[in-house]
Amino acid sequence: MTRHDHSLFDNPLGLDGFEFVEFSAPHKGVLEPVFAAMGFTLVARHRSKDVQLWRQGGINLIANYEPRSPAAYFAAEHGASACGMGWRVRDAAKAYAEAIERGAEPVDVKTGPMELRLPAIRGIGGSIIYLIDRYEGEEGDLSIYDIDFVYEPGVDRHPVGTGFKVIDHLTHNVYGGRMAHWAEFYERVFGFREIRYFDIKGEYTGLTSKAMTAPDGKIRIPLNEEGKAGGGQIEEFLRAYNGEGIQHIAFLCDDLVSAWDRLKALGTPFMTAPPATYYDMLDERLPGHGEPVAELQVRGILLDGSTNTDIPGGDPRLLLQIFSETMIGPVFFEFIQRKRDEGFGEGNFTALFESIERDQLRRGALNAGETV
Repeated sequence: MTRHDHSLFDNPLGLDGFEFVEFSAPHKGVLEPVFAAMGFTLVARHRSKDVQLWRQGGINLIANYEPRSPAAYFAAEHGASACGMGWRVRDAAKAYAEAIERGAEPVDVKTGPMELRLPAIRGIGGSIIYLIDRYEGEEGDLSIYDIDFVYEPGVDRHPVGTGFKVIDHLTHNVYGGRMAHWAEFYERVFGFREIRYFDIKGEYTGLTSKAMTAPDGKIRIPLNEEGKAGGGQIEEFLRAYNGEGIQHIAFLCDDLVSAWDRLKALGTPFMTAPPATYYDMLDERLPGHGEPVAELQVRGILLDGSTNTDIPGGDPRLLLQIFSETMIGPVFFEFIQRKRDEGFGEGNFTALFESIERDQLRRGALNAGETV
């Protein structure tokens, strides 16, 4: 196929953000407590399939337990996992035709009588990308849920939950040497472009990450590949997941400290907090950040971004973030708040390694002359 010529800012498929992320599991009862622990509410069920819609803010999560469906076959291979995602487009039929023209693999999703037929293509690790042009807009348009789902009686159809409003980004883990393949896939089919690239090296392992963004600026997908040394977190995921796939999903809120408190009360398990030296270094790393360090430290919230103390009254650009433990197979979740910073917390990787080394020096576990 001849690659299409288009500028970085073309939007060939008319993308307009995430509509949903679809999850599957080998049996019922696996996904529901995870969604509930993050503040999502079961708001609707599919009219004819064993499929649930969980929601908070503008985030839709689908739990698909339908037997002999693509989700069921995906769960049989990967276990509890994220098996697909829906992307909003202006015209689904046109977007689908353009995607196929650009080399995407078509997927035939079986539907029942009187149900919407959702155009779909093959995505990461055999997952499915659905193209959705029926979604809630400013004019009160009917969504796919208004047509194919039945809302739970008496339920708030737009629950606030723990305060998260949209899917900020969604990260893929890929096999070594495959990052270029998936980057080219998103560029060629959808018009994505690279916005970040970083190579993180720890004491024993490392990773390379390339962050891609869609032309609409709403769909962002970092691609992670294991470092040359191997044996790190990406390889562990690929083994546990039995292939490439969605590693984590990041949810965005306006007040992460308050959201953390609500998540904690509901039982969301968080990754181990960084050592105290991480917070001792914050003022040095981000002078004038203005954040309550003690409040962040007691919750294990990380801070990244940039500050410019040379400009009087200049506002810092900050990202607050924290990660859950793995909650659906090897898949975990990230919870973030952005204050004008559009990064992915890459500064925290280096800061965490440095803080751990300082903690080792303080405890006498590491000599300053040693190579780490």
